[in-house]
Amino acid sequence: MTGKQPNILFIQTDQLAANVLNSYGGTVCRTPHLDRLAVEGIVFENAYCNFPLCAPSRFSMAAGLLASRIGAYDNAAELPSSVPTYAHYMRDLGYQTCLSGKMHFVGPDQLHGFEKRLTSDIYPADFEWTADWSAKGFGGATGLAVFENSGVCARSVQIDYDEETTHKAVQELYDIARSDDQRPFFLQVSYTHPHDPYLCTEDYWDLYEGADIPPPRVGFIDEADNDAHSVRVLNQHGLAGNGLSDEAIMRARRAYMGSVSYIDDLVGRLVTALEHTGQAGNTVIVFCSDHGEMLGERGLWLKKTFFEQALRVPLIMHAPGRLEPGRVREFCSLVDLLPTFAGLGAGSDWPGPVEPLDGIDLTGLIASGDAEPRRPVYAELLCEGILAPVFMIRRGRHKFITSTGDPDLLFDLDADPEEVNNLASDAAHAGLVAEFAKEAAALWDSEALSLDIVKSQQRRLLIKRAHSKGIRTSWEFIPPGEDTSKWYRGQRNYNEWALDVLKPA
Repeated sequence: MTGKQPNILFIQTDQLAANVLNSYGGTVCRTPHLDRLAVEGIVFENAYCNFPLCAPSRFSMAAGLLASRIGAYDNAAELPSSVPTYAHYMRDLGYQTCLSGKMHFVGPDQLHGFEKRLTSDIYPADFEWTADWSAKGFGGATGLAVFENSGVCARSVQIDYDEETTHKAVQELYDIARSDDQRPFFLQVSYTHPHDPYLCTEDYWDLYEGADIPPPRVGFIDEADNDAHSVRVLNQHGLAGNGLSDEAIMRARRAYMGSVSYIDDLVGRLVTALEHTGQAGNTVIVFCSDHGEMLGERGLWLKKTFFEQALRVPLIMHAPGRLEPGRVREFCSLVDLLPTFAGLGAGSDWPGPVEPLDGIDLTGLIASGDAEPRRPVYAELLCEGILAPVFMIRRGRHKFITSTGDPDLLFDLDADPEEVNNLASDAAHAGLVAEFAKEAAALWDSEALSLDIVKSQQRRLLIKRAHSKGIRTSWEFIPPGEDTSKWYRGQRNYNEWALDVLKPA
């Protein structure tokens, strides 16, 4: 490994399931740029998010800490300015730090260590989406309208956003190349695709004409045979009645594949800019997603579950001249990114974090290659739609899910990769369940955490009400001279905004 500090280009997508990519066993998706990064780089085969929901996942990732440790409870939780992020650490190590695209920061601090931010965020910076456990019910952001309108569009607001994110990031790469600033760069480019609604333009739709897109491996599961959490998620999204036709399911899955190909082309634009500016040889590219997408498996869509489809994410590290290409089976998760970035930037000279982190430097796992995974992975759900905090432990071949509000779940993923056989009540696995339960109790205090979550919700809901009266207090980041009114700010129903698309002529 060369001693010169590398540039780091961190590319993040939203809601990209690992298993649709060819490098993770997919057979349909056309992603030549990502395929190249995978072949020439390191593929972490068993990478997980630590909270299958956008904002908490990103805050946890940025801080290198589980969401419960920093109060990142839902999509309207504020990341405290006093919590160091990878942007702070990289800036302290001598990097120029820049963000283009979505980060879902909530609160008046919209930088969190980034020197520059090139775009506004696509989602609200205030407490618009605060969870409320005291509410009688929760209407999720998805419903049948998303599937009734899935398919082809000429343009959507999400496309507008990702085009602007890419354009400004590419321009930044050119500006850096001709700048007098000799510091290496840490540039995060964060996209909203392939997040729902399930739409793509006609050219990407046509890529999959006649393609053998597989249907969900596990079909809709009736309430009597389903786990309690999945039933709640289905009800939240208006999908409990299994009202989706096979045609609607496949149309949404095809549009999703088109959106993934669109992301691949955007990645290609970034890589081309690196090559044209002569920066490719000294730039480490890290590609990941904030969480996965259920894509109709078990009748579920989006995220907010601990099934592999929603929890497992792609993680590819492309480091020409620094790291030999290969694949790593060891378990890892997004909290590992902060120490990994710092390790890439400082190597053995990094003095370490100011407080213990929940992650490690992933470059230390590369030599493990095909060895059996030994590390545990932890994940949490602390948002709306639950009765109490839900925790997940993945260790070895097993996954354990526990909550004081629901019966435990235990899956043997080697024998049951589709997670349909719950072993938690099987007497033969009672000892293993007890071990997992003890580990979870040592890591999380569910009762104390529940009290803190409710207190946080009440505070934020009060502030939300207060800010809705009189002169609105805005926390949005607005680049000079930019009109950000087209991004979502709670001005109307989310689905109406997201589905307000320009149809093909």
